[in-house]
Amino acid sequence: MMWLLGALTFVIWLVLWLRHGGFWRTTISPLPALPKDWPSVVAVIPARNEAEGIGRTVGSLLGQDYKGRVSVVVVDDESTDGTADVANHTAETMKAADRLRVISGTPTPAGWVGKMWAVAQGLEAAKELDPSARYVLLTDGDIAHSDRNVAHLVARAEAGALDLTSLMVRLRCISIAEQALIPAFVFFFQMLYPFPWVNDPANKTAGAAGGCMLVRRSALDRIGGIAAIKSALIDDCALAAAMKRNGPIYLSLTNDAESLRIYGDLSEVWNMIARSAYTQLNYSPLLLAGTVVGLALTFLAPPLLFLFGHGMASIFGLIAWIIMASCYSPMLRFYNRPLWWAPLLPAVALVYLGATLDSALRHWRGKGGAWKGRYQAAR
Repeated sequence: MMWLLGALTFVIWLVLWLRHGGFWRTTISPLPALPKDWPSVVAVIPARNEAEGIGRTVGSLLGQDYKGRVSVVVVDDESTDGTADVANHTAETMKAADRLRVISGTPTPAGWVGKMWAVAQGLEAAKELDPSARYVLLTDGDIAHSDRNVAHLVARAEAGALDLTSLMVRLRCISIAEQALIPAFVFFFQMLYPFPWVNDPANKTAGAAGGCMLVRRSALDRIGGIAAIKSALIDDCALAAAMKRNGPIYLSLTNDAESLRIYGDLSEVWNMIARSAYTQLNYSPLLLAGTVVGLALTFLAPPLLFLFGHGMASIFGLIAWIIMASCYSPMLRFYNRPLWWAPLLPAVALVYLGATLDSALRHWRGKGGAWKGRYQAAR
């Protein structure tokens, strides 16, 4: 019977490789022709204790090489580390204080998660700062944007009449933990939300990356504003789903924006995964059990069958393992990692499986959705 298990793992990877939206590809679509009209853009940054990175974030946005107006709203979400002071100092140093507004966030009301409440306040301030802005750029306080990122985002949005244009920012990949686990994070995200499917209006798959989302203001109003996703812990994909029901969206990898957040060791990456993994499963024990079985079959069974199986079971396991490593290789290249890491993906998947189980345990203990002192997951 072992050969049947081997055949199943082989079929799983064959289908993923050939029929799952080309999720493993890392190519970035060429930019469309630049528009003649360059509409105003307001960036909204919810920032809770982001003093370490907020200066680079604000500076990168105020320093955009963009023919229209780019202004910035920072919502100081009850920070205790001087986030607001750093943001204001950056704008003053750049002589761009007229294009920055820093507001103090108010306590989160019932029914909202903290980040979404901060974004809602930021959007109201953005209307006052630049009422004519066609787009709002939702980004985080730890993202550095290249000086052409806004222009590239707007060019795509205008050419495709997109309601949401999102980029998966380049995550930091320096520490050993980051090198081992971060490329896989993006790889797994693409498995869940194959970008070609997200970008296809005829496909229901909707996803976005919260670090960089250019939103058409009129489209956001059509879905009822950010209040439509006020309780969403995975807010980026919730927003994408709401937006795609009304118009086209776009998601891609990019080299035009990078995350400044440091994951210095395994525990920090683990916590990043555990914060929202069980939310992704809708807090369902049944989906959790299915995920455990699915991850075991997809990632753990191939090498185990090859190493400890016999005959066809071992052969099927080897072929599945080779396809798996081949699918992972483009992401390793994108992050400039050596290709010999590709066969180690099952070990990485085991870490993600452990963090997913821990996410469920945290939820059951009332500690789900932890972020800078808040526990936000619904119980």
